[in-house]
Amino acid sequence: MKRTNTFAVRPLSDDGEQLLRDLLDASAALWNEVNYQRLMRYNDEDGFEDEGAWDADTGRLEGKYKGVLGASTAQQVIRKNSETWRGFFKLKDQYHDESNTSVTEHPEPPGFRGLGNRRFPMVGESKIRLDNEDDGRVLKGVIRNDAYTVEWGDRSRLEILVGSELKDRYDHTGRLRLEIAGNPNWPDYDNHGRLDLWYDETDCTFRASQPVTVSDDARDTPLADETAALDIGANNLVACTTTTGEQHLYEGRKLFQRFRETTQEIARMQSKLCRGRYSSKRIRRLYRKRTRRRDHAQEALCRDLLDRLYAEGVNTVYIGGLTDVLDTHWSVETNAKTHNFWSFKKFTERLVCTAEEYGISVEVRSEAWTSQECPQCGSTDRTMRHQDALTCPCGFEGHADLTASETFLERHTEQAVRPMARPVRFEWDDHNWSELPRSPARDSPKEQRTDPSTVHCDGNVASGEC
Repeated sequence: MKRTNTFAVRPLSDDGEQLLRDLLDASAALWNEVNYQRLMRYNDEDGFEDEGAWDADTGRLEGKYKGVLGASTAQQVIRKNSETWRGFFKLKDQYHDESNTSVTEHPEPPGFRGLGNRRFPMVGESKIRLDNEDDGRVLKGVIRNDAYTVEWGDRSRLEILVGSELKDRYDHTGRLRLEIAGNPNWPDYDNHGRLDLWYDETDCTFRASQPVTVSDDARDTPLADETAALDIGANNLVACTTTTGEQHLYEGRKLFQRFRETTQEIARMQSKLCRGRYSSKRIRRLYRKRTRRRDHAQEALCRDLLDRLYAEGVNTVYIGGLTDVLDTHWSVETNAKTHNFWSFKKFTERLVCTAEEYGISVEVRSEAWTSQECPQCGSTDRTMRHQDALTCPCGFEGHADLTASETFLERHTEQAVRPMARPVRFEWDDHNWSELPRSPARDSPKEQRTDPSTVHCDGNVASGEC
């Protein structure tokens, strides 16, 4: 399996920090020189398609920067720029292919990188826009897989190769050593790829991204052959029903409320900017905080849910495909939920990626009308939904999302669905999603069973009450 370790790094001294900045400066300068030559040739030749036609004088540029970067790092910067240009041409071909609808906007050629406070000489530098703070200047480099080492433990560290010129300038010997903050998600891996290293100006932190390959046997396969179905939404992030008779409900209203409050604060601060400015460092930090808070909750949800499904022996999870869910709505709040907060595609990708670790397969199936179908009489046109409640004239009343996930499961599984136990509702407390203990003495105010009045009864409820 392909995975990525992302972590923050800290130089061990002031000289080490300046050395690292100079290294990233040089990487950005080399990228810009190579990219500038290719962009000028692309413009002069009206969008050439031959790969050989856009090749820059990479040999001269590598020689110019290898004293600072080291030969291997200089080669990797040039190679990554080449990969970016190939990706651009691939997207361009897909855009002009009428049978391909995956690319809807004309792709732009690779852009330039900012160089921070100090710059190395560049060809045509005056023609490259680097002075707009709102664009977010980036100090970024790439290190070949054999030009760095990572050691994980009580004192995790990263060591990278630097060029002889930088060593002489700072009277440095050996590799540059950096302290790693935090623990990796994947400390045990079969092999690793090249390292991306950059300076995050918003958080004033150096960060690194290390692609790794881990064993497919990270976890055993589930012990049983059970199935689960998920109803994914914005008010309730996930409503889950399994063939074992378990139901889980993860609420999202409080998360969205905090997301909306941050959005309103961003709008308030934008209204105070000087004319002609559209962002600031503080605004960018709020955007980052808003996104990270949402992503953290979603990632923890995937992990928590799949831990439970794995323990129950689930090996297949059904999720519904989007059917006009993301259409523009008249309500501003609804649009904010579906287009900004919900992030359906990103969430499902994270769910699939996490499920792979557990040996659980995720399949997309149609969930049409599951939210309107009455499980007792099968009617879809007589049911009525009010907030979380689904009612039908036949007398049915239940939780709309949990009912939808149960109907979804019964529609697509060949297994018999066992009688439903009382569902469990989860609320996010900024750190984790916790299961409500069965012992009343251990109840937590952040965890509570769903209201029994919103759970439909068919005479087979585990509690015996109906």
